[in-house]
Amino acid sequence: MVGFGAFYFCAKFPAVLPEVLLVEPWQYITQKGYEKKRAKLLANGNIPLVQGVDPSLQAENRVSGSSQATTTGVKQQKSRSTNSRDERFRSDVHTEAVQAALAKYKERKMPMPSKRRSVLVHSSVETYTPPDTSSASEDEGSLRRQGRITSTPFQSHSNVEPWLNRVIQGSSTSSSASSTSSHPGGKPAAASNTATVTAAATVLADLMAHTQLDNHSAPPDVTTGLVEHLHHERPQVASVRGVPRGYNSSILETADGVPVNSRVSSKIQQLLNTLKRPKRPPLKEFFVDDFEELLEVQQPDPNQPKPEGNQMNVLKGEPLGMVTNWPPSLLAALQRWGTTQPKAPCLTALDTTGKAIYTLTYGKLWSRSLKLAYTLLNKLTTKNEPLLKPGDRVALVFPNSDPVMFMVAFYGCLLAELIPVPIEVPLTRKDAGSQQIGFLLGSCGVTLALTTDACQKGLPKAQTGEVVTFKGWPRLMWFVIDGKHLAKPAKDWHPQVRDASAEIAYIEYKTSKEGSTVGITVSHASMLAHCHALTQACGYSEAETLTNVLDFKRDAGLWHGVLTSVMNRMHVISIPYALMKVNPLSWIQKVCSYKARVAVVKSRDMHWSLLAQRDQRDVSLSSLRMLLVADGANPWSISSCDAFLNVFQSRGLRPEVICPCASSSEALTVAIRRPPELGGPPPGKAVLSMNCLSFGVIRVDTEEKLSVLTVQDVGQIMPGANVCVVKVDGTPYLCKADEVGEICVNSGATGMAYFGLLGITKNVFEAIPVTAAGVPVSDQPFTRTGLLGFVGPDYLVFVVGKLDGLMTVSGRRHNADDVVATALAVEPMKFVYRGRIAVFSVTVLHDDRIVLVAEQRPDASEEDSFQWMSRVLQAVDSIHQVGVYCLALVPANTLPKAPLGGIHISETKQRFLEGALHPCNVLMCPHTCVTNLPKPRQKQPDVGPASMIVGNLVAGKRIAQASGRDVTQLEDNDQARKFLYLADVLQWRAQTTPDHPLFLLLNSKGTVASSASCIQLHKRAERVAVALLEKGRLNVGDHVALVYPPGVDLIATFYGCLYAGCIPITVRPPHPQNLATTLPTVKMIVEMSSEAEVLPCEGAEALAQTFPREAVAAPSLAVFKARLDTGAWSNLLQWKVSLPVAGGWDWMSFKVPSNTNNSVKFKQTRGSQFSCTCFIITLCNFWLFICWLEVFIFLFLPLPSVYSGHQSILVPPLELESNVSVWLSAVSQYKVRVTFCSYSVMEMCTKGLGTQTDILRMKGVNLSCVRTCMVVAEERPRITLTQSFSKLFKDLGLSARAVSTTFGCRVNVAICLQGTAGPDPTTVYVDMRALRHDRVRLVERGSPHSLPLMESGKILPGVKVIIAHTETKGPLGDSHLGEIWVSSPHNATGYYTVYGEEALHADHFTARLSFGDTQTIWARTGYLGFLRRTELTDASGERHDALYVVGSLDETLELRGMRYHPIDIETSVIRAHKSIAECAVFTWTNLLVVVVELEGSEQEALDLVALVTNVVLEEHYLIVGVVVIVDPGVIPINSRGEKQRMHLRDGFLADQLDPIYVAYNM
Repeated sequence: MVGFGAFYFCAKFPAVLPEVLLVEPWQYITQKGYEKKRAKLLANGNIPLVQGVDPSLQAENRVSGSSQATTTGVKQQKSRSTNSRDERFRSDVHTEAVQAALAKYKERKMPMPSKRRSVLVHSSVETYTPPDTSSASEDEGSLRRQGRITSTPFQSHSNVEPWLNRVIQGSSTSSSASSTSSHPGGKPAAASNTATVTAAATVLADLMAHTQLDNHSAPPDVTTGLVEHLHHERPQVASVRGVPRGYNSSILETADGVPVNSRVSSKIQQLLNTLKRPKRPPLKEFFVDDFEELLEVQQPDPNQPKPEGNQMNVLKGEPLGMVTNWPPSLLAALQRWGTTQPKAPCLTALDTTGKAIYTLTYGKLWSRSLKLAYTLLNKLTTKNEPLLKPGDRVALVFPNSDPVMFMVAFYGCLLAELIPVPIEVPLTRKDAGSQQIGFLLGSCGVTLALTTDACQKGLPKAQTGEVVTFKGWPRLMWFVIDGKHLAKPAKDWHPQVRDASAEIAYIEYKTSKEGSTVGITVSHASMLAHCHALTQACGYSEAETLTNVLDFKRDAGLWHGVLTSVMNRMHVISIPYALMKVNPLSWIQKVCSYKARVAVVKSRDMHWSLLAQRDQRDVSLSSLRMLLVADGANPWSISSCDAFLNVFQSRGLRPEVICPCASSSEALTVAIRRPPELGGPPPGKAVLSMNCLSFGVIRVDTEEKLSVLTVQDVGQIMPGANVCVVKVDGTPYLCKADEVGEICVNSGATGMAYFGLLGITKNVFEAIPVTAAGVPVSDQPFTRTGLLGFVGPDYLVFVVGKLDGLMTVSGRRHNADDVVATALAVEPMKFVYRGRIAVFSVTVLHDDRIVLVAEQRPDASEEDSFQWMSRVLQAVDSIHQVGVYCLALVPANTLPKAPLGGIHISETKQRFLEGALHPCNVLMCPHTCVTNLPKPRQKQPDVGPASMIVGNLVAGKRIAQASGRDVTQLEDNDQARKFLYLADVLQWRAQTTPDHPLFLLLNSKGTVASSASCIQLHKRAERVAVALLEKGRLNVGDHVALVYPPGVDLIATFYGCLYAGCIPITVRPPHPQNLATTLPTVKMIVEMSSEAEVLPCEGAEALAQTFPREAVAAPSLAVFKARLDTGAWSNLLQWKVSLPVAGGWDWMSFKVPSNTNNSVKFKQTRGSQFSCTCFIITLCNFWLFICWLEVFIFLFLPLPSVYSGHQSILVPPLELESNVSVWLSAVSQYKVRVTFCSYSVMEMCTKGLGTQTDILRMKGVNLSCVRTCMVVAEERPRITLTQSFSKLFKDLGLSARAVSTTFGCRVNVAICLQGTAGPDPTTVYVDMRALRHDRVRLVERGSPHSLPLMESGKILPGVKVIIAHTETKGPLGDSHLGEIWVSSPHNATGYYTVYGEEALHADHFTARLSFGDTQTIWARTGYLGFLRRTELTDASGERHDALYVVGSLDETLELRGMRYHPIDIETSVIRAHKSIAECAVFTWTNLLVVVVELEGSEQEALDLVALVTNVVLEEHYLIVGVVVIVDPGVIPINSRGEKQRMHLRDGFLADQLDPIYVAYNM
């Protein structure tokens, strides 16, 4: 469809079409009318002149001058009357329409993907690429003369890099090679109205920063199409700090002061600019407050065209003529010619040089076929029994270059009453579609394959020398049919030549749209009837010469070149595909030399011959009476036909010779255009509105629109056939006269069935068309052809597409070949190969999405390719009114090839879906294409807490509230409980049990590195206290930062601070190899908590050298020299703080949330410590083993050791990382009953020891002693990880019941803990869609969108939990998701911040319900969850209330009015491809950004873009804005295994990730 000819019908419409289809009066359909239409398309300078191209060439292809039109008018009318064609009727109008459509587009900047330099280098598989190999998307528009490049050169703006560098001041540290923000062209985005910017600043697209700085006007949610009902995202709006309103600089900083790199921000702004354009069709702004996410059902357009014609009738073809002496079967014809005309030539085979290497006569064909039939039936035996019997299927495996042996094998099988199954030669074990061919052979029961000696030698062999068994293939016996392997038939053996019957003659394979291969059975009667119909339609006569360029194993090449030719004793010249690649003119030369009367070709062959025709001047096509175009049903074949006639008409080719035909594998030949001498009507063309065609309605274009499709007729239906057009979907109702439908054929010359597939056979081969009233039109079944078309004037058949290429997008139908043609019409085409473009559709979110894949030339640059891709998107959008979901460019010669060189569409689609396409450029456009997203949610602000309670009571829902056992029920038989503070307990134990060991610290070898008894810990704590009070001159209540790694020193220092009355603050030491990122965290903690003393660990020279210099910049710190030098504490450094301090607390902990960049500190009282340790000891007695990976956060774990006097064994994180097995070995060695760990430890053991369980068992590791293994976490329980850990170490004696989870957070470090008593933790499955609406709906396991959640443990004694609404602060029912509020004696007392924000303090730690129990003081945990009463009972006999933690409130993403949890999206993305090692998501300017770690080759990076976009759409109904592919380890993860998503966001915006690829989805 690259170009199309005259926009007219050649004859008036008959009465079968309504008046709406009648064309303009005959006088309008003239050359002048055609020129007028072209002039309108090219008016107003839509297609500008191209520099460097001869204007005469452009003018030649434009509208001719008026004088020229005047002088040629008479001649054109005269030529039209004789049905001859003029050069100016060449079908290039579509190309001009595409160029005109592109010229109307305003050039806009689209963000070009960022790609690492190593990905830019793609070596092609082959260095030489043949000129445009054949495919289902062959191009005939490339026949235009050189110089027809009509694209507008993009104009680049002035370089702004120097000014940019001065502004950003070197903020970018990326080594990414892509330095351009997009392809040249486009205008910069306008600045926001919140600030006045300078003229120079407007050049930058990243002036979106001004919009971001205004906290009162969050960026619009362009992903939903909503304007009025925006839902602001708290983390993103609050993340920009320190910039007052009206700030007039163009620097955008994240919360930690990292400047946003202008390249990243400009591309995001360009993306936002493209998304602000309205979608087509626009979405309505409606909302529903329900957990059911209803997909947008595409509503029919009230203005869409509808068929208005009368219901069509069944079209009857001419009757089959009675031919005297017609053979009763095809074998009878072969026997007649083989015995009466033995020397008549049957087939001539050519080599790759075009030389005739062998001519098979009818006598040789008959005698060889007899030998083969005799050998197959009598000489092939297994266990003295014949291997084959009549009716068995036999595979024919012959190359395209050996038609002689194929004919012998085919007719030999027919004589032996065997069923031949022709297939392609499998060259490798990974051939495209080879596995599906194997499935077909297996279903057919094929055990024998016939081939030639040369072919058998070329097949891949096993080590035994036998042909390998290809993947999916049955075991085959290979038999070579060369003459020396055939036996001479016995004199008394004669095959029985039967009359044509309904038995199967042969099976022809077909590959469906989905890639599956089916076998179509053709009976002997159908084969004979088909030969009869072709003979009558084509006027074949005896001894005619036919040139066949097609594959002789199937379709028209088999029907004309092997079957019908034998029926009529014709001479076939077979042109091999290899010869066509070397010499595209070879078939024309053979037509000339052999005086061939008929040639069977495809549009591809005509196109190739035009490329090489200038080299040959002495060829003549005057002998041709029929040039059969086998793929004439393709809409774009008209271009090849017109161009071929235009060139070769001067060489004897008559216009009426070109005869397009339509066929399908099921119905065989459907229609053929007849020459006038055979009674054919004049040919017809139709210019149809593509918009109407997408709705299945035929309308002649009369409005001079660009989106038109020109089609030519494929002639009249076959003799003896009945044809009707039925609706594509559902019951086969007859279509109206002006309606496009599927063509159905009732004839004796069609296929019978799909072999072994009775279900789809009935639907396809036994269709009964019915009228609108439901009355069957015939008692005979019709066969569906898979062709989409209609019946035009003079009962000519028009085909506008195929079902295999049909793509139904939002209720509108589009043909893949039409989209290919539009892409080919986009100039310049020098960046991709013309014949290597594949278009198909994939189902994403319940609708078809168009994917376009093309092979990129090796010399094309990134900018050129991206420019062509963006222009293709615009062209398809303008011409077809549909968006391309994905456009991918792959390296040359990497798309899977069909047997004859075309692109294997289904295999390409399969690779795309599996992530195995390996593109070098990809452009996703989900924002444009996906218009059926679920309805956005609007929260109801009028629903208060009282209404919710009433609603829950009416619905029978209980209020979500639970509590642990009463504290008064605890036994008071421990001496330690007489003390109020832990410091008193340690002093008491140092006196009563001084030598009792409390702590053991292990190294990576499992040996004790250090230990501490009661007296040792007490003495060390006293020394620290003395040093703080005397040397440090600290007062009671001063803050002390403990910069220590996990170990005994930290514990001793902690108790020393308690002894001195100071407030200890645990701080992780900065990493000596990563001071740039870890030191600012330490500095921020010191600043916020106003430490008066910093106690660093041994070997902290880097801290001592670096931190003071950093501290100078902090106005709150005064630097003093270190002056403490007492014994082991010689390294103590001291900084005095000038800020006021506060007292009354025992210790403080800090946290840097993963979703923000602000560190917060929590105050812990002595009483809360005491009660917390008391409750833990109640549940976990005996030994306590701690895997101490996060001692700063879970410092409460060592506290019970001092309280209860049991021994704790500690493993530092660095030691565990160097030897993962040290934890399990120590558990086994010390017979530990209770052990604590984190998810990161569990993950290290699962990955590092997964294959070493046998080795650990041999070393004597036994985990049967473990009663409880608790995972301490501040997150949703990781069910998959805990289950994998349990199963993996089950062989080492670990009980599946032992592994459990706990839950605690800053406001209360111990809320839930499984313990040794009580029921097993329960797991429920909830609807993920309901969770997005803050609802809890339980579903069955395995249900769609189900999410497994495991309870976080038993609620500790003295702890009360309630689920409250995050905004109204009212209590919720157990069917709602809300924030977990906790009330207990060991709650933290509040935040400590430098500025003392009391409002924040009161809101989080002294919260009260707004309705119901308004007296109880609660602490808000900041985590979302729900309570469910289970059927299990606890130790007291009461029903167990289970607490389920869903996720952190601060980490949730507010998109489309719904609440998403990042872990759910990340889990889906990780499942999308095996090479995805880790994933993290965040939002920026309301765009969802997905960062993926690639664990594999960088060539797989671009495969992940489409997979990530697809899976997020399918499972979460969200459109991904940006996909970032990075190396493993880039996503920051803290020691607790939590992803630091906002640190990752800052690194991305500052262009510091060094990504492999960054894709900006349009």
